[in-house]
Amino acid sequence: MAGVKAMWQRWRRWPWKVRLAAGGAGTGFALFTAGWFATLPPPMPDYATVRGEWRPSEAWLYDRHGVLIDSMRVDFAARRLDWTPLDKIAPIVGETLMASEDRRFMQHRGVDWFAMAGSVRARFQGNRPRGASTISMQLAGFLAPALQAPGTRGWRDKARQMRAAWMIENRWSKDEILEAYLNLAGFRGEAQGIGAAALGLFGKTPDALSQTDARLLAALLPRPRAGPQELGRRACALAGAGECPAIRAAAIDMLGPVRRLALDPGLAPHLSQRLLTEAGMKVTTTLDARTQRIAAGALVRQLQGLGSDRARDGAVVVVDNASGDVLAYVGGVGGGSTAPAVDGANAYRQAGSTLKPFLYAQALEHGYLTAASILDDSPVQLDTASGLYVPQNYDRDFKGPVSVRSALAGSLNVPAVRTLLLTGVDSFRDRLWDSGYHGLTEDGQYYGFSLALGSAEVTLMEQAAAFRALALGGNWSPIRLKPDEKREKPRPVYTPQASWIVADMMADPDARARAFGLDSALRLPFWAAVKTGTSKAMRDNWCIGFSDRFTVAVWIGNLEGDSMRAVSGTSGAAPVWRDVMRALHADQPGRAPAMPSGVETRRVAFAGGIEPARTEFFLRGTGQALMGTAPATARRPRIVSPVAGSVYAIDPDIPIDRQRMAVQVTGEVTGHRLVLDRRDLGAADARPLVLAGPGSHRLQLIDPAGKPVDSLMFTVR
Repeated sequence: MAGVKAMWQRWRRWPWKVRLAAGGAGTGFALFTAGWFATLPPPMPDYATVRGEWRPSEAWLYDRHGVLIDSMRVDFAARRLDWTPLDKIAPIVGETLMASEDRRFMQHRGVDWFAMAGSVRARFQGNRPRGASTISMQLAGFLAPALQAPGTRGWRDKARQMRAAWMIENRWSKDEILEAYLNLAGFRGEAQGIGAAALGLFGKTPDALSQTDARLLAALLPRPRAGPQELGRRACALAGAGECPAIRAAAIDMLGPVRRLALDPGLAPHLSQRLLTEAGMKVTTTLDARTQRIAAGALVRQLQGLGSDRARDGAVVVVDNASGDVLAYVGGVGGGSTAPAVDGANAYRQAGSTLKPFLYAQALEHGYLTAASILDDSPVQLDTASGLYVPQNYDRDFKGPVSVRSALAGSLNVPAVRTLLLTGVDSFRDRLWDSGYHGLTEDGQYYGFSLALGSAEVTLMEQAAAFRALALGGNWSPIRLKPDEKREKPRPVYTPQASWIVADMMADPDARARAFGLDSALRLPFWAAVKTGTSKAMRDNWCIGFSDRFTVAVWIGNLEGDSMRAVSGTSGAAPVWRDVMRALHADQPGRAPAMPSGVETRRVAFAGGIEPARTEFFLRGTGQALMGTAPATARRPRIVSPVAGSVYAIDPDIPIDRQRMAVQVTGEVTGHRLVLDRRDLGAADARPLVLAGPGSHRLQLIDPAGKPVDSLMFTVR
């Protein structure tokens, strides 16, 4: 306390003028210090940091040549495109912006003192003050939103903006400031930055903006929500009176319907949804923009031709056989679709008859059948755990004895089921799994005999990969959507010989003429193997085929699962397949693959005129000169109808005498008799009609020696 008192005494001995000056200096320093801290702005980042942290709201999809084919918005906070360098912006934009917002931008160091003085003078004179915020001060507000938050228009806030502008000017070049301003400014709505504004408002890239565009953008900055009249008036102030009519018209057009915020054709929206998962991503795919347009155009034409009342959806996949690269991925084309967001190329749908080539390839390589073997296309009933399975052909007609070549080319169902009995359901299911059909997660017994007719669900991408394996001699490997995906070494799934013979059968227009005609959509002016398929209740229609260079897979249907109307195997997906194939081979027709070693040719005749004689291909050592059906004497006598375990119901509305059941047998049954519940029905080859009452019944086939050779139980309710 004594020291403080002594200091006070010395202070009182100072002259009053000295004391006054010292007090003023102290007060000034205190006020300066308080003002310094009160107006201290937030830290300002450097240019490199701002640009490095820029994140567009979009992501972009490119084809194999770097051509933009689609984009997708991922971040919904604001609409931002890629950062646009100043040299990619039309110079007139910067010039017009400076003329409107900051005429002395290139001379001042962040604060325009002349504009500031003019604003103060106008305020004192009672006039509306002109804004004195420079481009640098506004940029500071973009970088630190607190500087331009609502209610921040006092002297302290203005001082903080000024100091922030000085900080920016000390570290940034003028070009960097102007570039950042144009990229960070909000122009209208959610469009942030010159890139989004140019594309969204004018449908142009920033380097293509005109002087009128630049004036409208500059007029929009102070009032982003301005209507066309106000906007036109503000833009006219930047131009001469003679240009006002054109500017007003441009303002109305600019604020019309919103344009796409990407200069892309929207060629692959479903693949974009699949691959573009983060904002700012730029994904290069294996797609080819030209091939993608061809595929999408062919699909659009076909769906428009069918009409939405017949089929609404479709998908196309094109694969380069040599590389496994997907050249086209069309998951849908919108139009009349009621589920346009669903990716038809990656959706699981019932395969229909498209699995038959793989079934016959398996039977051929095991030696169970040859391309000339005879199969019986006649009614058959198979007993399963869930009841009788009675396969029918697409046209509900039966052709009788046919060769394997005719059965596959004509897509006959009953011969395929008979072939599945030879290969086994589990074995066939496992082979399909090895062929890339990884939707078959159950064992073979789950699918049953209907697996031969494509009861399993597959995707179009799986189909393309599996058929490509046949084109490559039975070697399967995954197909690729991105060039950076690892190429896997192909692994053999089918033998080259079986694959080649199956491909030859699929490419035979004469063999399929009986089912599809001589001039169907499947016939091309060059070599191509193809298979169609239609699922249960006409929900799906497929056409998948390959040449020596490309595999093309097409699906037509309704993604909501309802049936198509009046769409056949060749009127649905096949025309799309044909159009795409012809376009792909316009410069170089497809060529038939060379016959591999292990395949031999032989002239084959068919007994009984089943089919005309022809030259046929066989696995070496399996060729035959004459083919025919097995004689009745070679078949085991057995009952084929009714099938064991069948349950029949008596219809009370039909006269009882008209509900007799025909008993059918096969094999050499001369001298055999039929016995129902110990009652003799007569000769087995007489095809007796029986009327069995309610209850369980036993039907037996008795040989001439009185020994039962076949027996079954059925029930009548």
